[in-house]
Amino acid sequence: MSFTDGLEAEEIIGSDEQPSTIAQLMKAIYFLGSLVSFLVDNVPIRVFKNAESVGVPFPKSQPMRIYSSLWNADDWATRGGLVKTDWTKAPFTAYYRNFNAKACTWSGGASSCASTSSVSGGVWETNELDAPARRRLRWVQKYFMIYNYCTDLKRFPQGVPPECKRPRF
Repeated sequence: MSFTDGLEAEEIIGSDEQPSTIAQLMKAIYFLGSLVSFLVDNVPIRVFKNAESVGVPFPKSQPMRIYSSLWNADDWATRGGLVKTDWTKAPFTAYYRNFNAKACTWSGGASSCASTSSVSGGVWETNELDAPARRRLRWVQKYFMIYNYCTDLKRFPQGVPPECKRPRF
């Protein structure tokens, strides 16, 4: 779930596997002036584009934090409570390995990612996903996305938020 100025933009990427067998590692979170990209095993799983031009807040001048926690949320987070945790597989062990967050820092009114920055590579330089990354993201969305706020007409009966009407990437 993403929050910008208190507004949430939720997508849930899931798997039918139990937590004890999921071997996905969060590798990188890229934050750029125009794009936030979440990757697992170098595969993009979420992209949040800057849509300030249509009134959608974007975290470009506020600190960005990553929070992670484990809790029993099978009453709401697992397809609305349809998938229950298999507690016979307990105890569960979760950990992070090779975690990397690559981001610009903001200090004194200036970004550390000026055009002379030594940071380089792919999405970081271009502020967008290349064609192979877009294909991988579409694959993740097709086979693993179980909730997308942009398609939740019960939540938004008056119409989806403005960023949902724009190209994803």
